[in-house]
Amino acid sequence: MFVRDHMSPNPITVTKETSVLDALEIMKKHKIRRLPVVHNGRLVGLVTERDILRVSPSPASTLSAFEVNYLVAKMTVKDAMIKRPITVPPEMTIEEAALLMCEHKIDNLLVMENEKLVGIITQTDLFEALIKLFGLRRPGVRVTLEVEDRIGVLANISRKVAEAGINIINVASRQKDDVHTYVVLRLATDDVSALLPVLEAEGYRVVHVTSYNG
Repeated sequence: MFVRDHMSPNPITVTKETSVLDALEIMKKHKIRRLPVVHNGRLVGLVTERDILRVSPSPASTLSAFEVNYLVAKMTVKDAMIKRPITVPPEMTIEEAALLMCEHKIDNLLVMENEKLVGIITQTDLFEALIKLFGLRRPGVRVTLEVEDRIGVLANISRKVAEAGINIINVASRQKDDVHTYVVLRLATDDVSALLPVLEAEGYRVVHVTSYNG
């Protein structure tokens, strides 16, 4: 799964000279919280609601309401924008995009192709991608196993599930310690009562079982 499959293409943009009030109105109208900033067709920044609030006079200031309104009315996107937003190519995997957001503590990435802004991907887009990846909207059963971390475990589990006549929607794993791993199976069935004893007989500990209606 790649960024190009989950980004919002052709994002709405503003210029450096756009007033912050106009930028906020655009965000409100289109129900978005951020706007890429372009100049002569080139990406030069990113402005968000938070950025605008950060540079706006505080309500606790000694300025009068008239003075506050006057200052805000004169402010442009140039005064509030992030000047070097992080960009990624559309071919980046969503896993890499998620890691990049986490490392930089940001909630969006601008997508560039051949030096042209082609999209924007946000945390919400990544959550939706993960929902699809894990098949969370499909009915089934989620089974969490604690297994020994060794070669062939996943192959053996898959074989036992197939022998039970059950289709696997998704498989994920997470290291527990140096010896054990958690394996999470999402199975296309509503009944795993016959499968669980088979898995336990193989030495896999059933940690958790949950049904989903999709």
